[in-house]
Amino acid sequence: MFRLPDLLYLYPMLQNRVDPEGNIIRTSARGAWMGNRGILHDEHQHVVRAFRLKAWITCVLEFRGRKRSVMALNRYTELFFLDEATAFSAGHRPCFECRRQDFHRFKSFWLKGNPEYGFDERTPVAEIDHILHRERIDRKGKKLNHEEDIRDLPDGAFIRWQGRPALVAGNNLYAWSPSGYEPPIALPDTGPVAVLTPASILQAFRAGYAPQMAV
Repeated sequence: MFRLPDLLYLYPMLQNRVDPEGNIIRTSARGAWMGNRGILHDEHQHVVRAFRLKAWITCVLEFRGRKRSVMALNRYTELFFLDEATAFSAGHRPCFECRRQDFHRFKSFWLKGNPEYGFDERTPVAEIDHILHRERIDRKGKKLNHEEDIRDLPDGAFIRWQGRPALVAGNNLYAWSPSGYEPPIALPDTGPVAVLTPASILQAFRAGYAPQMAV
């Protein structure tokens, strides 16, 4: 048994990294966060489904000394992300157990940014997960996006730019790759773009939640 960071070296080519479109891809590049959508793999460590749960969460790599074998039989599939902005774009949110402070911070800003739902701090997070699930994929499992003006987007938002996912941060765009971001280009003056980050998560960013970004 090994710590999770060690496991990323031992199993470099498993299909367990997630891109901003929510796809589970195969790459040797490491991730900074772990995630969970339920048991997605079979006995041969092949991913056979995109999700089992509507609660898509983002976790820390190390927590209370716990140790796991990656893609163990009948255990949830460990997924990995370049940064938190990537995880949010895919439709994940902070875990209640290993990221409790971030979870409460995210829920508070989500509620502040999305008052139209009438939720409050007593609302179960499952209600928010239900909305996120509607926003991230359609009934066929295809990634959903929505259109906004590029200049209205908060830092941490992902868009589809010239056929690729790109991060909005500090008046720049950063094209995404599994191993990191490409050099920045200046944000265009204006114009509609396809936004990958779910709309209610963007509202949480606008309300004050600042996602971790590897730029």
